[in-house]
Amino acid sequence: MTLYTISGRHRALPVDRGYVTGVNRGFKKQPSPRARITPHGFSLESIPISKDVIGLCIFSAAPFVLVQAFADSEAGKQIFERLKNEKPMLERQRVDVEKERARVRMTFPWYGADRPLWVVGNQTPPWLDGTTYPGDYGFDPLKLGANRDDLERYFELEILHARWAMLGALGAMVPEFLDRFTSIDFPEPRWWNVGAYKLQSNEDLNYFGIEGLRIAGNQGVLVIFLCQILLMFGPEYARSRGREALEPLGIFLPGDKNYPGGWLFDPCQLSKDPQRFEIMKVREMKHGRLAMVVWLVWGVQAACTKQGMFDWIQ
Repeated sequence: MTLYTISGRHRALPVDRGYVTGVNRGFKKQPSPRARITPHGFSLESIPISKDVIGLCIFSAAPFVLVQAFADSEAGKQIFERLKNEKPMLERQRVDVEKERARVRMTFPWYGADRPLWVVGNQTPPWLDGTTYPGDYGFDPLKLGANRDDLERYFELEILHARWAMLGALGAMVPEFLDRFTSIDFPEPRWWNVGAYKLQSNEDLNYFGIEGLRIAGNQGVLVIFLCQILLMFGPEYARSRGREALEPLGIFLPGDKNYPGGWLFDPCQLSKDPQRFEIMKVREMKHGRLAMVVWLVWGVQAACTKQGMFDWIQ
């Protein structure tokens, strides 16, 4: 084997790793398809800049760029001005709906002083009165929500992580389920080993195992990571701005930051009925908390057994 330098440190690479086809006896060094390692260090050729990569970056950034371009156009400005004229009326309607929801909320057993508590007979803290937040069981032993602003922020973070946990749980289960119980074959179905498999092979990462159904799955992990950042930048920026973020596009969101509503986020109009809306908020929080606990269990299982979630089924 030959001694090579990577990031200023010396490392001995075996001849069967794909970087070298033989020892120093006239054999030629062949570059890896993802990187090139030279006796002088890490080559700039390891940065996978190509037409495909540039196209992927442009595609990933296109949604945010197009939205901003439309907002700055004359048509976008006219739509925004029309919405500004209609906004006072829409705001009054939103306030009326919120009042009705607050009235309906107190008729349910999951809200108010008589709601279920996690510690029966325990004196609930005054900031958890059961009138505002779904899933409020009066449990805050560390007094994290004593400050009203902190409580709002913690609820936002909890509902955000709960939704990601539910989506992630579905995304982790589906590949393993399809690989084990159907004819679909995934190169690596286990959620905790997909990244390592991608680093150690040249296989493409396709959605649902369908060849070609991908965004950046045929590139290296660095390009995949970059595309994910570009794709998520727009939604995360809009979320940080609140429900006013889409007003430059003429879209009025009647809800709040956590439940924006409107035709864009509630196309089935599930929040139109105040009773159903309040019930679904509680159900969402319950399922989201369960999903977060499930991820903890899956993480421990993966670390201890190195198996998939369905490998125990013989």
